[in-house]
Amino acid sequence: MRLLALLLLLGLALGQGFPAGVFGLAFREEGGAWVYEGEGVRLVYVPGVGWAEPLGDWPAPERERLPLGVLRDLGYFQVPEASARFGSQGRAFRLVLDLPGPAAMPPQEGMAREGLRLRLPYLAPKALEAPWPKGVSASVRLLPQGTELTLSAPGKLLRYRLFPLNDPPRLVLDLYPLAPEVEEVLAPGVRYREVWAFAPEPLRLYLVEAERGRLLPVGTPGKRALPKDLAPGALAVLNGGYFDPKTGTPIGLWVQDGVTVSYPFGRAALFWDGFTFFLGLPRFEAVVAGPRGERVRVGVNASRARYTAHTVPGPVGREGEEVALVRGDRVEALFPAPAELPAGAWALAFPKGAPPFPLAVGERLSLYGRLDPPFRYALEGGPLLLWGGQYAFDPAKENFKDPRPLQAVAPQAAVAWTREGRLWLLVSEPTTPGVLARALLARGAWNALRMDGGGSAQLWVKGVLRSPYQGSPRPVVNALALFAP
Repeated sequence: MRLLALLLLLGLALGQGFPAGVFGLAFREEGGAWVYEGEGVRLVYVPGVGWAEPLGDWPAPERERLPLGVLRDLGYFQVPEASARFGSQGRAFRLVLDLPGPAAMPPQEGMAREGLRLRLPYLAPKALEAPWPKGVSASVRLLPQGTELTLSAPGKLLRYRLFPLNDPPRLVLDLYPLAPEVEEVLAPGVRYREVWAFAPEPLRLYLVEAERGRLLPVGTPGKRALPKDLAPGALAVLNGGYFDPKTGTPIGLWVQDGVTVSYPFGRAALFWDGFTFFLGLPRFEAVVAGPRGERVRVGVNASRARYTAHTVPGPVGREGEEVALVRGDRVEALFPAPAELPAGAWALAFPKGAPPFPLAVGERLSLYGRLDPPFRYALEGGPLLLWGGQYAFDPAKENFKDPRPLQAVAPQAAVAWTREGRLWLLVSEPTTPGVLARALLARGAWNALRMDGGGSAQLWVKGVLRSPYQGSPRPVVNALALFAP
C-alpha cells in the first residue's frame, strides 16, 4: 500500500520534472547511462534497466529532467519546505514564503548593480513559477541548503529587503528594480545627482551637492517668476519659502545682504554667511517708531506680544484689539480688530484704547527689525526636518495652523547639508515631509529644512528643470540660487 502511494506521488512529480541544473546537478551520458552528479551526490539511471542504488525501483526520469519528488524522498534537501506566494507592495515585487515554523534567518537588506544572488534557507519549489518584474530575469535553483535566486536586471539597480514575520511565520522578500543613479559635474566642487534614499521604501532625490560656492536668496516681493528666471547664470536654483498666492507677498523671514526684506512668521529658517549654514527659529527683534520719535518693541506675526506688527495679507488682530493700518510709513486707517490687511501694507495691533503712543491717521509709523545674532542672509521655510543628525519633523512646534498640506503626498523641496559640510539643494519625488526626513537621515544628512513644496517644488540646473514636475512649472516669489565658487 505504501509503495502504491509512493508510485502515485512519483507519477505526479514526473509530470513536473525540472532540468538537473535546477537542483545543482550536472547531467551527462556515460557508457549508455544517464548520470546526475553534484552537491555531494551521484545518481545513475540506465535506460531499459533502471536506477542504480540508492534509488532502486523509482520510475524513469526524462533524460536531463528530474522529478522533484525523487530528490525529496531521497532526502536530498536538508532544509524545511515552504510554499510561496507572489504579489506587489507599492513599487516592490514581493515573494512570501509561508513557513512551517519560525524563520531561520535574520533580516537582510542591500542593493546591487544589475545583478543579485540570494539564498533562502528553505525549499521553495513554487519560486520557480514567480512572475518576476519586467526587466528582471531570474534563475531559481533548489539546492540541499535552500533555494538560490540569481536575479539579473541590466541597466537597473536591485534593492532588496529580506525579513521574517510571525503569526503566522513567513519570510518576505521585497525586490525593487530601480532606475540607475546619476552624477554630473557642474563645476569644481559642485555636482548634480539623482540618488535613492530608503525610509524604508525607496525615494528618488534630485539634488545639487556643493562643497563650495555662493548661495543667494533671489526674487522680489510681490513679483513671481520661474526660479531659473530669478537667477540667470546660476548653477542651480531651488524654489524658496512660502508666499501669499493672491498677492505674491513673501511669508516668513527673508534677509538679503543684511537687509530685512520680509519679517518672520514663526517657522524655522536657514541662516548663512559665506558657506557656513545654520537652522532654527529666528531670534528677531522688531521695533515700531512713532510720529514723535517714540520707540516700542513689538512682536511680529505669529510671535505675538502686547503690541504686534503684522506683515502678511489676511485677517490680523484679535477681539479686544485695534489695528493701525500702515502703508509706506503713514497710518492710513484705524480699525477694530480683527481687520483685513491688504497687500503692500503692514499693521500694528494693540489693546483697544491703549496704543503704545498717540496715533492718528496720516501720522508717521515705521517698522524696523534685526536678527540676533545678525546674519547676512536668511530665508524662512519649515518645518525643520533634521537637526544635528536627529529626526526633528514636528510641525506643532512651528506656525502651521493647517497640518493637511504636510500630510499630503507631493513633491518636497529641501535644503540640507552633511556633517562634513556638503550642501544639498534637493527636490524629492512625491512623498510626505516626515518620510523625506527619514530618507535624508538614512542618506547621511545632518541638518535639513523643508522649503515650499507641492506645486512650487522645483530644482533648476543651468536653466533646465531637472526635478520631476507634472504640468507647467509654477512661478515663485523667491528662491535659493547657487553660483559657481
